[in-house]
Amino acid sequence: MSYVNKDLLPKHVAIIMDGNGRWAEKRSLNRIAGHQKGIKRVKEVIRASKEIGIEVLTLYAFSTENWNRPQLETSALMALLKRFLIAEGKELITNNIRLNTIGTIEDLPNQVTETLQDVICKTKDNTGMILNAALSYSGRSEIIRAVKKIASDIKEGTITPQQIDETIFSNYLFTSGLPDPDLLIRTSGEHRISNFLLWQMAYTELYITDTLWPDFTEKDLIRALEDYQKRERRFGLTRQQIK
Repeated sequence: MSYVNKDLLPKHVAIIMDGNGRWAEKRSLNRIAGHQKGIKRVKEVIRASKEIGIEVLTLYAFSTENWNRPQLETSALMALLKRFLIAEGKELITNNIRLNTIGTIEDLPNQVTETLQDVICKTKDNTGMILNAALSYSGRSEIIRAVKKIASDIKEGTITPQQIDETIFSNYLFTSGLPDPDLLIRTSGEHRISNFLLWQMAYTELYITDTLWPDFTEKDLIRALEDYQKRERRFGLTRQQIK
């Protein structure tokens, strides 16, 4: 296996974990079996990212649109999430990984929320990689939520409209305090960002792979990181300016 250049690692990697259902259908299994297999890949990618030296790993685990799926599937996903948190909570502590969430977690079932908050509390002092779980998340809703909070603070006199800039606005987002993603990986070959981190991905490098999430391994992660390291990130500047 080849290894990535540690000096050129993206600080923040975000992943849209897509293809669990198709993976199961290709094998004449129910969709829940695909999600179960996908959970195993989540564990592998978390451990690999920590070992490689990624500072922030954001996983798009459940969108607000996913609530529109059949209730049997959403219930199974919530049960899998709770089992994952219980099973992996101790390992997150041992591996110095801090769990964070973005999204409207109050929409999750109470038992899931309680388990989630327990793991967040137990890992809050960890200083290693941040595992950022996007749960019941919507990029558009996040922006609307930020605008409402800004409007409220303006009304209360906390800030003025003239003070608002990109930094101030970013502080009202779920990702406040985190760097924007350097790299977005999307599995299953779909070429869209699916309402994910719409503000934060202004200059994110995109990596699309046809590999379905349950088949996405550490080798695939390294392949994505190697591809990222071949790119020239100019942020609007000319090539001559960045040399």
